[in-house]
Amino acid sequence: MKANGDNYFRRGLGLKAKVKPLLAEAYGSEIVKAIKAAGYRLTVDRFTFRMARSLGFCYGVDRAVEYAYETCAKFHDRRIFLVGEIIHNPHVNQQLRERGVQFLFPDEDGEFDFGSVQADDVVIIPAFGVKLEDLATLRQIGCVLVDTTCGSVLHVWKRVESYARDGFTAVIHGKHFHEETRATSSQVLQYPEGRFIIVRDMDEADIVCAFIRGEVEASVIQERFANRVSEGFDPHRDLARIGVANQTTMLASESLAIAARLGEAIADRYGSEALPDRFRSFDTICSATQDRQDAVKDLMKDPPDLMIVVGGFNSSNTNHLAALCARSTPTYHIESAQGIDPKTGVISYKRAATQEVVVTGDWLPEGPVEVGLTAGASTPDSLIGETAENILRAAGVDPAVVSAAPAEPRA
Repeated sequence: MKANGDNYFRRGLGLKAKVKPLLAEAYGSEIVKAIKAAGYRLTVDRFTFRMARSLGFCYGVDRAVEYAYETCAKFHDRRIFLVGEIIHNPHVNQQLRERGVQFLFPDEDGEFDFGSVQADDVVIIPAFGVKLEDLATLRQIGCVLVDTTCGSVLHVWKRVESYARDGFTAVIHGKHFHEETRATSSQVLQYPEGRFIIVRDMDEADIVCAFIRGEVEASVIQERFANRVSEGFDPHRDLARIGVANQTTMLASESLAIAARLGEAIADRYGSEALPDRFRSFDTICSATQDRQDAVKDLMKDPPDLMIVVGGFNSSNTNHLAALCARSTPTYHIESAQGIDPKTGVISYKRAATQEVVVTGDWLPEGPVEVGLTAGASTPDSLIGETAENILRAAGVDPAVVSAAPAEPRA
C-alpha cells in the first residue's frame, strides 16, 4: 500500500505530540508503574500483586489507538467512521464513541454496508485490517482512509499471498468469524487460483490430516468446513499443496503444533522428499502475542494463589492467556475493573475456555494472598491498575497506600 497521501494515511497524521498527553491521561496507571518499579511484585497490606512481565497494549494496538486519536484531532469537523472495532476492548471503543466516532458493524455473515459513507467522510481501518473487497469499496467511495492495520497482520498477509501466487492452499489456524482471519483469507483471492481453508484447533487440523493421508472422504472436509473454505474448494486438488499461517492472536504453541502435524501428514502421503514442493510453513506468530504468553508461562512456574486476566471477552489473545493461567491456578477473566465491585468484592468473570459468565462473592481467600495480574494486548494499563485498586477497596484497603517498595519473596 502507498504511503500517506491526501486520502490515505498509514504512517500517522503528524499529531503524535498533541495526542500523547490525552493517551497518557486516558490509559496510564500509577499503580501499574509502582508494581513494575518494584520488580513486578508489590505487597500492599495483605495483598501481594505479581504482574506478568509482558502484558497490556502491544505496539500494534498502541499505534492503532494513537492513530484513532490523531484522526479525531485532525478531522474534528468531519464525520468519522470505524470499520468494526479498533481493538477488542469495550473501554477503548467506548472512549472513541465519546469522541464522536461512528461504528460500522458487519452482519452475521461478516459483510459491511458502506452505504452511509460519503466522499467527505473519514474511515478508520482497525488493527485487524479489512477484507480486500471492503478496502476496494472504500477506495471507490473516495473517502479519507486512516489505516491502522497491525504490522504483524500485514506479515501474515504477505505469507498467504505468496502461497496463493505459488499455487499453495493457505491453511489458516484461526477463528473463521474473526475480523483478522476474514481479512487474511481474502488476501489469497487476489489470484484466480487462490485457495484457503480455516482450521479452528488441533481437532480440526487432524481432520484435514486424515483426509491428506486418505483416511476420510472429501465429503467430510466439505461438510465440516463448508463455511470456512474458498469458493469451489476441492479437497483432492486443494489439499495436495499447502502452506500454513495463523491468526496472530491464536495460542502460539498450538499454531506451531498444527503446522508440524500437517507437515507430517504431507510427508506420510507423498514422502518426505516431496515436502519442499508440497508443504510450506513460516513463523507468522505475532511477537507480542508470544511475549505475553511466555510471560504468563513464566509466572505459572510459581503460581500465585489466583490470577486476574483483564481484557475483552471477545478478545482472542486474552482468552488464550486465561486458558494458560487456568491450567495452574484459579483464574478470573474480567473485561474491565468493573468486573470487581469495590464495595462488595463480588466478581463477574468468564470461565476460561468457555462462554460462561459467572458472578460470585466467594473467590478471594482470607489472610495474605498473592494475586497474579495479566492482560490482553488490547487492554490499557488504566484498566489493569483500576482492577488492583478495586481488589484493595473491596478488602477495605485504601489504594493510596501503594508503595513502590518491592515485596519479599514468598518462602
